[in-house]
Amino acid sequence: MRVYVPLTLPGLAEAHKAGELGPAPLRAYAVTPGLREWYVSDDIEELEYAALSRAAEASLRLLAADADAPRRRVVVAVDVDDKAASAVPGVDEATLGQVALAAAVRLKVAAAVHVDADDATEDVAAAAAALPAADAGDDDARFTVDGAEDHELLWFGVQEIPGLLT
Repeated sequence: MRVYVPLTLPGLAEAHKAGELGPAPLRAYAVTPGLREWYVSDDIEELEYAALSRAAEASLRLLAADADAPRRRVVVAVDVDDKAASAVPGVDEATLGQVALAAAVRLKVAAAVHVDADDATEDVAAAAAALPAADAGDDDARFTVDGAEDHELLWFGVQEIPGLLT
């Protein structure tokens, strides 16, 4: 099962230093039955993209909570055994596609690291600042948050992490 772990650049630096994503339980996103039902698609690539998008939004929430973190969303894609991830119970949109990993995951086995390009930082910063108002139902703030989603995350190999952290 492919899972998507939301981080920030400082979180990625910590994982790189430790050599693992953790500690457990580790929050991630994956193609869960709830995500399949919500997304209404049988196309696995579309479903994987939806799970990645959920993790990108979770990364945005981490940025909103850390004013010092560079304004770039970070998601690490990792393949784990199906039994290593359990769906987080819940029926609301906040837990859609969310899974908990029972153990830390070695960073070197990650399939990819997805990070915003430099040109996304202004929109990501605005989206992180607008999150509380968007969560409270402000449509203009939701539009700002959705603006970050207009930026595709770039793909990087695990060996490229040191370059992302400079």
